[in-house]
Amino acid sequence: MKKLIVILLVLTSVVTMKSQANEIAKYKSLFTLNFIRYVGWPDESKQGDFIIGVIQNKELAAELRMQTEGKKFGFQNLVVKEFASVEEVSNCQIIYVSEKINFAKNAGLLAQKVGKNTLIISENNNAISNGSMINFVIVNESLKFEVSPSNFQNKGLTVSNALISMKNAIRV
Repeated sequence: MKKLIVILLVLTSVVTMKSQANEIAKYKSLFTLNFIRYVGWPDESKQGDFIIGVIQNKELAAELRMQTEGKKFGFQNLVVKEFASVEEVSNCQIIYVSEKINFAKNAGLLAQKVGKNTLIISENNNAISNGSMINFVIVNESLKFEVSPSNFQNKGLTVSNALISMKNAIRV
């Protein structure tokens, strides 16, 4: 009987953790899609499909696919691509780097892979100091995001003051 109770408790905690991960992925995907409206994109980024790349975060990619199905940004179809590693990354308007990737170690390669005019979103400590433009963080059990206007400028993008002044934003 004790073994059954322990197994049930373990299963309940696993389900709860999975549920929390899915809930966080949902909010991160909503934020990510909203960020699009607050970025000044150069003309070359407005050609073809609008591609959102996701590196090693299946939950987020699934949420983004669900939320973008059949939708457009301007005249561009919204397309979500998943990548298993930084080495696989190809041209995107947005690249989302999961916490599973050591951002500091891969920042140089990532910059080469995406080139200029790509919004880099991450979820790693110190990612902003390594070139990320938006970095998700948890502060007092709330999902927040750091924003670096200078990193936007370095990549040929502009960021709206409305994004920087949002309640969940932390300007760095």
